[in-house]
Amino acid sequence: MKSRTKARSIALQILYEVDLCGHQPGKILVDRFEEQTIDDSHKEFVSQIVSGVTEYKETLDEFIADFAPDWPLDQVAVIDRNLLRIALWEIAVYKKTPVKVAINEAVELAKLYGADGSPRFINGVLGGFIDNLNEIKISMEIGHEEDNN
Repeated sequence: MKSRTKARSIALQILYEVDLCGHQPGKILVDRFEEQTIDDSHKEFVSQIVSGVTEYKETLDEFIADFAPDWPLDQVAVIDRNLLRIALWEIAVYKKTPVKVAINEAVELAKLYGADGSPRFINGVLGGFIDNLNEIKISMEIGHEEDNN
């Protein structure tokens, strides 16, 4: 597994635990970094993903609900929901990951961790995001500015 993919995988595991158990992300990060071998730059990337997704979770979830209207958020598998959050955060907030890379990484992780239909579901929902990318980026920036005021 490539190192950035491994970093996303660790972030996914952390967010999964946060979602299911309600544990604090910071504590889980420390535990994972003690358990897994990962270089410092990728630890930083994992931390950015986890903190970014945690910070924007409500907004990310609103977009997921908008672009997967046939699937109420509470019915979307925890893995799929967090893969969508990670990819959308990378695309709309982080903006350093090329869109195609973020989508491909989410689909590949869905193949590893998700159910049989997860890769197709992830790809379809993210395709809807891409069709509305400018609107999403503007909305994310406005929402973040309002949160900071």
